Amino acid sequence: MQEPELHDLSDDADYAASLQQGSASMMITRSDSGRSTSSSLPEGAEIVYLKDNVTIHPTQYASERISGRLKLIKQGSSLFMTWIPYKGQSTNARLSERDRNLYTIRAVPFTDVRSIRRRTPTLGWQYIIVVLSSGLAFPQLYFYNGGVKEFLATIKQHVFIVRSLEDANVFLVNDFQNPLQKTLSSLELPVYIASGPSASVSDGGESSSFELQERIGDSIRDEIPRPSQNPGRQKHKSHDPARDLTIHVLEKFSLVTKFARDTSSQLFRESNSNGYGAVERKSSSYSLADVPHKPSMDAEMAPKEGPVPSDPLEFDKMTLVWGKPRQPPLGSEEWATFLDSEGRVMDSKALKKRIFYGGVEHTTRREVWPFLLGYHAYDSTYAEREYLKSSKKSEYETVRQQWQSISTEQAKRFTKFRERKGLIDKDVVRTDRALSFYDGDDNPNVNILRDILLTYSFYNFDLGYCQGMSDLLSPILFVMEDESESFWCFVALMERLGPNFNRDQNGMHSQLFALSKLVELLDCPLHNYFKQNDCLNYFFCFRWVLIQFKREFEYKKTMRLWEVLWTHYLSEHLQLYVCVAILKRYRNKIMGERMDFDTLLKFINELSGHIDLDAILRDAEALCICAGENGAARIPPGTPPSLPTENENALLYAQDDEVL
Repeated sequence: MQEPELHDLSDDADYAASLQQGSASMMITRSDSGRSTSSSLPEGAEIVYLKDNVTIHPTQYASERISGRLKLIKQGSSLFMTWIPYKGQSTNARLSERDRNLYTIRAVPFTDVRSIRRRTPTLGWQYIIVVLSSGLAFPQLYFYNGGVKEFLATIKQHVFIVRSLEDANVFLVNDFQNPLQKTLSSLELPVYIASGPSASVSDGGESSSFELQERIGDSIRDEIPRPSQNPGRQKHKSHDPARDLTIHVLEKFSLVTKFARDTSSQLFRESNSNGYGAVERKSSSYSLADVPHKPSMDAEMAPKEGPVPSDPLEFDKMTLVWGKPRQPPLGSEEWATFLDSEGRVMDSKALKKRIFYGGVEHTTRREVWPFLLGYHAYDSTYAEREYLKSSKKSEYETVRQQWQSISTEQAKRFTKFRERKGLIDKDVVRTDRALSFYDGDDNPNVNILRDILLTYSFYNFDLGYCQGMSDLLSPILFVMEDESESFWCFVALMERLGPNFNRDQNGMHSQLFALSKLVELLDCPLHNYFKQNDCLNYFFCFRWVLIQFKREFEYKKTMRLWEVLWTHYLSEHLQLYVCVAILKRYRNKIMGERMDFDTLLKFINELSGHIDLDAILRDAEALCICAGENGAARIPPGTPPSLPTENENALLYAQDDEVL
């Protein structure tokens, strides 16, 4: 298959800069490896491939891209991969040491690599996704100067690698089993991980990979030279609005029904059947987390029968110390005390704290939610908010008219519109219909729900519509009872949660990865149990994160949970601590009954409607306080619902139109 190396990106600043630095990128052959190998590398190690301007995109913002140097290092019969971000480069100037350590890939042995997926978008740069045997994956590595073909060719010289018969863009590493069976990588659902230290022992050579990692790490920390690179602007990419594959997977994880559980289980049974889960190796197991002490293999292997390991945090005692009792909800009279004579919120931090511990009375939510969502500024006056309401209503009607004016004949020639409208029409008629607000045939509120979602698909055409969005909009419309105001509140919410619905699912990947790191920090025995049972992908929490626990609690409790999350009082990622709190509450049952992935997925789905919200919020608060800075350090920058520091107008949801 002919593999294009260049794309027409002459108007892209990133591409122009990378061309200027093309000479800095090179292949290191055996003949000159002696000149290029640092003297600090272990004896017998040599660099067999080196590429500059290999970049990761932690978020959808061009300004937050991180450039670095990719290397393949041969030591004895073992091959290792490293990727180190540049230091002191303009594009990486705001990159903290913590972020550098989070994303740095140090000495990953290919014995721990399951597959490599190559992608060649119609517009943009080629990139690869390296998937580990555990099912986790590193962020995409974008090759701004080309070089993917040489990268794969170099690997092939040293490691057994074959092209998948199912997908020509997937290369299976050390695959001695049946390559016809599906792998998780072909589902496009790898969980993004930042690199952790490797503890694998090389199969050959004079020193272990741990030693290699330490020595390579020391030698690369002050890597020179560093090619300059202009981050430029994010490219708009065309995309398939239906995004069939993504929607298919989202639907399977978002439904509560037995059908969803069975189909989801089947997906992962097929994935694990080809050895994609735990693989026995002669070497030590690869650690996916930054922990001070790596548990031994014996410690990680739990007995088939026996007592459940104790909770290292003495969870109940911890909650009593740090988890404060809930308060009555904020009412209209108390709400008025937070406002000055012109309507400004005088102490936003105190208001957020009050809502965090008590929520808001339903009759007051219509006034308070726009502040929590960021639609209204806390220092805005009554007059300013009325003016905003009027101007935004006109803007909403203008966008809505764009799709309402499409004639039947136009629609026949507008595939994207027909597909999006079909998806929305299918979803709104089954969204919260048990609620009287949406109940009955020809319910006008259902029609408004549809109109808002269609208008949003035109307002944010890159992102469009994806299943689950109706679940997020429904409570907002229920509270605001105004079409235009509901739309703009939904827009504000999607600026935070929109990445959950991107085709590459970057938002979901980063959150599930952060969740795994938090569980490891706060309950290492539970983390090890998930590791032994091939559950480290945390896909059983997918629905929780995607639609913010919408289907886990009663409607009124969901609204209370959301307004607590929106305060960002203790952490803007409190939803992850809520996940940890639920898992810890049921840890004894999960571990005691030896649940595998299928059983765990079924169990998690059946928790819907049976979780004590007040207790979980107290637990989540205690966990967040206990984790402190260590917890925050385990959450990659830009993880939803974070808003980037850049101008909000830079928000882009570029999608990939490539057919899988």
